[in-house]
Amino acid sequence: MTIKIPFLKPNLVKQETLIPYLSEIESSRIYSNFGPLNTRFEQRVLDEYFDHLGAVTTVNNATIGLILAISQSKRPKGKYVLMPSFTFAATPLAAIWCGLEPFFVDIRADNWCMDEKILNEWLQILGDQVAAVIPYATFGTNMNLDFYQQIHESGVPVVVDAAASFGTTENLNHFGKGFPGCVVFSFHATKSFGVGEGGLIYSANTELISKIRQAENFGFSTRRETTLPGLNGKVSEYTAAIALSTLDVFDQKLKAREQIYGWYLEQLEHTDLLGKGWTIQKAEGKIPHQFMSICCPEGQQNSDIIHSLASQNIEARTYFSPPCHQHPLFTAHPHTPLPVTEKISSRIVSLPLWEEMTNQDVRLVVEGMVPS
Repeated sequence: MTIKIPFLKPNLVKQETLIPYLSEIESSRIYSNFGPLNTRFEQRVLDEYFDHLGAVTTVNNATIGLILAISQSKRPKGKYVLMPSFTFAATPLAAIWCGLEPFFVDIRADNWCMDEKILNEWLQILGDQVAAVIPYATFGTNMNLDFYQQIHESGVPVVVDAAASFGTTENLNHFGKGFPGCVVFSFHATKSFGVGEGGLIYSANTELISKIRQAENFGFSTRRETTLPGLNGKVSEYTAAIALSTLDVFDQKLKAREQIYGWYLEQLEHTDLLGKGWTIQKAEGKIPHQFMSICCPEGQQNSDIIHSLASQNIEARTYFSPPCHQHPLFTAHPHTPLPVTEKISSRIVSLPLWEEMTNQDVRLVVEGMVPS
């Protein structure tokens, strides 16, 4: 069967835009180890997106970024990492790789982010057993971090999983700016800021980023002696070249995605699906949408919607269904009651959104969900 409208169509920068950067690599003969292109990218991100406040370090993928951030932030006597189950598997996996146990917390029905009231209750119950907290900025939303800043400043480290939030702004402020814990972004090819594989860790705490930077270089001190647990989390200069090229055109990418998301809203209004039980996330800020997520009406199953669209040669997915606590590896881990998570995950449908989509493509997708 030929797919007429694929779910994702990654659009990395074109070959000709990379040539000047590749020439610099050939001239310098520096290929990794925080080379000049990587340094330039980090400085541009800090200047252009975080107003010179804090520090950043690139990582070779966001999962490694989470592992590094947790390992350098966690309370040494803690056991649990509190996080939503409605997230990607990388989040609990990162906790496990750090020798900790995921503890899944329910989400809110409106914004699909971790329920702060429930989280606060379990912080009190678990006390010193909490090693860290990982909220997920669901689908790139500009979630309010004030509550999590209070938690972090109370002594419980917070690492924000902001996988899809690079480029998210509100009132011209980039998501995470000024946050004293870690904010981890993904640059996977399927993200709006895609470089193939890669990521970034931001914090207003420059000392924390310095520790993470040391940890991602085998824990080496300035004397190249390993003084803390480390690994190789660095990006190559070739990845940095793609990242710099992407920065050059990122505003155009954001505008294209914003327009496509607007087309979806127009078509949802035109078909009155939102008046017929379909719901969308109550999201905050200006978001570089990776895809268009929507919940089908109660009583319907997302699998039926996926199959119906597939019969029309339209590809859709179910992020995140099943939620993490239903994955075989994670079923034994503790969790709060998760009624909202399970309800949303059974109804969530993620629709195609890629930069070359047309209004006609969007119309076909939305009309494909209208009952015949």
